[in-house]
Amino acid sequence: MHVYEVFVKKDGRDEFRHAGALEAATDELALVLAREGYVRRAEGDRLWVVRRDHVVAADDDFVAPNADKPHRHHDGAAVAARRKAARQSRQ
Repeated sequence: MHVYEVFVKKDGRDEFRHAGALEAATDELALVLAREGYVRRAEGDRLWVVRRDHVVAADDDFVAPNADKPHRHHDGAAVAARRKAARQSRQ
């Protein structure tokens, strides 16, 4: 038995989303089980099943250099505060 990750997508919408996981003996059986379990009520038009042991996962050390980049994830508060201070200093 192999563990498969299931992804579904509606045509014309967004990207594939992870729907869950299942166990199956073969790739073909995994597709049938995914169809019956995850798109039975038309939750998606496209279906992917991926064997979990075929997924390439990065470890924490590989991803860590990108974690400390606050300049890429700001809500504009710093810019707003700087502009407010500039306006107040002119008054």
